[in-house]
Amino acid sequence: MTRMATLMTRRTAYTALAVAGIALSAAACSTASGAMPAAGVATSPAGAATAPAGAVTSRAGAVVLQGSYVALGDSYTAGPDIPAQTGATAGCDQSTSSYPYLVAQRLRLNLTDMSCSGATIADLSGAQLTGDGSNPAQLSPLSTATRLVTLGIGGNDIGWSAIITRCTELDLVPVLIPGEAAAGSTPCQDYYTSGGADRIRQKIQAAAGLLAGALTQVRHRAPDARVYLVGYPDLLPAGGGTCGHTLGVTQGDVAFLNDEALQLNSALRQAAQAAGTTYVDTYGPSVGHDACSDPASRWIEPLLPASPAAPLHPNAAGEQGMADAVTRAVTGNG
Repeated sequence: MTRMATLMTRRTAYTALAVAGIALSAAACSTASGAMPAAGVATSPAGAATAPAGAVTSRAGAVVLQGSYVALGDSYTAGPDIPAQTGATAGCDQSTSSYPYLVAQRLRLNLTDMSCSGATIADLSGAQLTGDGSNPAQLSPLSTATRLVTLGIGGNDIGWSAIITRCTELDLVPVLIPGEAAAGSTPCQDYYTSGGADRIRQKIQAAAGLLAGALTQVRHRAPDARVYLVGYPDLLPAGGGTCGHTLGVTQGDVAFLNDEALQLNSALRQAAQAAGTTYVDTYGPSVGHDACSDPASRWIEPLLPASPAAPLHPNAAGEQGMADAVTRAVTGNG
């Protein structure tokens, strides 16, 4: 996804995923906002969500931090289409059920939520146009008074939504053909690795380089803050699973895409370690709650969401699971 596409047509990407799901559902059959913030969270005139100031304590009862919390990130942080939508910048799609809000409530911290759907690493240091408004540079609120920073970003830098959309296009026919041979075919993998180079991994490596610089800026602007880089939860089952009619991707390509997602998380972990930042694993706790799992237990919605959430994004349960992982990391109560 180009930067201009990310800035101006984020909703188009969501629509394309949903349309792909509708087309798949139809083919399969032929063959076979404006809500108020959640209680306990207020919104300041600047759009910053706040919770009562207090202290974060460890299991032993020791105070580990208190005061200001700044959340940075993309749509997996913001929580698009999850009630109740909030935020001062139209188009950012922040939710009062997102993990930053839940963490702030639980730990009684003052939250400034700068996350925005469609955000790339470049939007941390520059204003982001959403098509409905302009979100200031996400790093702008950081200061010596900041005590906690969470950052979840990188997926838009590799064009993850565009990759999934392309795979559903390439795999549409094979997923409708019965038999192990069709299930094991990998049109998507063949496309992204043609010529002997894995183009997705190249983008992951490039994003990791940009992220290293961004983490340095975070540390410079908020020298007294604890910084946590939040990984992405499990989108696809590791073994491929039965995702054909859920995502429109063959079992072989599901395994390929899951491996690419693991590579992205690995790059994020390495970037965090190199910067002296704590990495928060949300993938491990979310295994078994992927987009192809039972609707009652899934954390990520498929192309046609059954719960309020954007396609291929966390639902309220997913944001809660991510909040639990962040809280455990901050308090050491894991």
